[in-house]
Amino acid sequence: MAVDELQAIVQRCQILEEADFKGEDFNLFQVAGQKCLEDGYAAQLLEVIQNEKNKVIIKNMGWNLISPLVRCIFMYKQEDDKREHCLKILDQLAQLCNPKELVLSLLEQIEQTSGEQVCQTVMLLLQPLQTVLLKLQNKKAYSVGLSLAMIMNQLTPLPVPYTKQQIEEDKLGLCQCCNAVVDFAKPFVSELVKNMEKSSEYNDMELKEELLKFCMKSLKYPLLTAQLEQLEGIAEHPFRHFAAKIIDVLWDIRELIPLVFLRRKDKSLHWENQEFAEMEQKNSADSLACLSYLIFVQHFGIHCFPMVFSPSYLLQCNMTHIGVLLKRTEESMLSKGLDLFESCLLRMEDNSLLHQYLEFRTFINVPQDLVKVMTLCPIEHLRKKSLNILQLFIDKFDAEGKYTLFRCLLKTSNHAGVEGYIIKNIKDQIHLSLTKACDNVWFTGHHLISLLDLVLMLPEGAETDLLQNSDRIMASLNLLRYLVIKDCESDNQTGVWTTLAKIEQNFLKPLHVGLNMSKAHYEAEIKNKKENRKEAHSSNTVCSVTVGGEKMPAMTTEMQLQVLHSALFTFDLIESVLARVEELIEVKIKAVMDEH
Repeated sequence: MAVDELQAIVQRCQILEEADFKGEDFNLFQVAGQKCLEDGYAAQLLEVIQNEKNKVIIKNMGWNLISPLVRCIFMYKQEDDKREHCLKILDQLAQLCNPKELVLSLLEQIEQTSGEQVCQTVMLLLQPLQTVLLKLQNKKAYSVGLSLAMIMNQLTPLPVPYTKQQIEEDKLGLCQCCNAVVDFAKPFVSELVKNMEKSSEYNDMELKEELLKFCMKSLKYPLLTAQLEQLEGIAEHPFRHFAAKIIDVLWDIRELIPLVFLRRKDKSLHWENQEFAEMEQKNSADSLACLSYLIFVQHFGIHCFPMVFSPSYLLQCNMTHIGVLLKRTEESMLSKGLDLFESCLLRMEDNSLLHQYLEFRTFINVPQDLVKVMTLCPIEHLRKKSLNILQLFIDKFDAEGKYTLFRCLLKTSNHAGVEGYIIKNIKDQIHLSLTKACDNVWFTGHHLISLLDLVLMLPEGAETDLLQNSDRIMASLNLLRYLVIKDCESDNQTGVWTTLAKIEQNFLKPLHVGLNMSKAHYEAEIKNKKENRKEAHSSNTVCSVTVGGEKMPAMTTEMQLQVLHSALFTFDLIESVLARVEELIEVKIKAVMDEH
């Protein structure tokens, strides 16, 4: 019945001129064709399409069959003959239909798909879409760009496989689909390359812009999110393969080196709407950061670069990208930022980075971002790695650079542990200055005194929270102890003896007062808890306590007492080191007085 209806419509249209086709004819053809497919008459529909007499009809009306055709292809099993007939129909439509109409029909089908069927639909329609696009004469670049943008927009919401198991399973087919999309773009890349080779003044930049947009989108998704380390047991990592192909496209269209070094601004950034402009700029920054990671960490396309750039210049080029990645919270992006930073630093020799680089804003901002990763990131191995990289960054600077960086981090970190770590580094630099033959002016004399003003003090005087600042205080006391032991008053290389009165006033005396207040407070708190425990029916009574300015989780009285005793132990430790420092100062002063 369905076949008869189709034959009747076709026979009526065969005698009409192309210009005489009416809207009703299109509708009747679509309904009859759809009924043939749904009733299992795909073979008969294929015969109608292949009939030379129907060429004009199919050219004008065939695109209407795409939607029902795709539904039927997914309905039939892989080995079903009917599915095979449907695939042949799709191929025939790609050959015979009006290219402009068919492109829109195929893209509409891709746009309407969602969820688990996205990759299947894209994979199914890539070949016919490529065939039709290659036949276009006018607005080819626009249609290629529209197709790539539509495909990437549909893929972007899908989760990117991250673990080895997820990559191997490729549940939604994303890994396979991404590589297929690059292969889809190859003929258009080849066409562009051919035109550029014909003439060095090739001016048709439209296709180049569209291919560049596709590469930039691919760098942001899926590559920025993907796990790109070589995985054991996977012979050909699909995302590494995809990354290599994207780099190849950028090289072929002569955009790889400009993107990495010339900070090329994409034309699409010129939006009237400021919100859109900022979003586009952010997307571009993410893509460029990922590109740098691929080149300088994974070494994709590194053979394309002339080996003339100094390690410090490469670091400078990458600091913006490192900053972009370190501001993210996702593990995949944070780890890429840390790897890129580490890779750039490992190329350099210690003490070779000039202090003038700290005049660039990124050289100040990135270590501050690194500190945030060290202190706020919930992933332990990334916190540890960021600490190692901070030390690596410090080691690369010359003496003045280290000095400036220390001052900056002491003022901006707002974290006692980080401040304690910086103070330990200051102590190490002073030690080098005192033990080396060449004098280092930045960690002796008046420069050091200025730095010690930031170190040997309590942020809020005697009222400083000693528990919260214990790491910083212990590091400061250890530094002062070292200075008193190593630097004789007669030599006074560090200047510590000149400024001793100021140190006592700003640091040692307030610390004494603060310790007495803190110990009295915590001892009273312990006494109070013990009395409450006696009154309570059970020692397992749950209540809360605030330590170091933060309310602690609900605990039993016993647990609270342990915490309070631990705090007292910290105060005792600080007090013992403080007593030792004051003893050493007294001994040194007495020895000098005896000499006189």
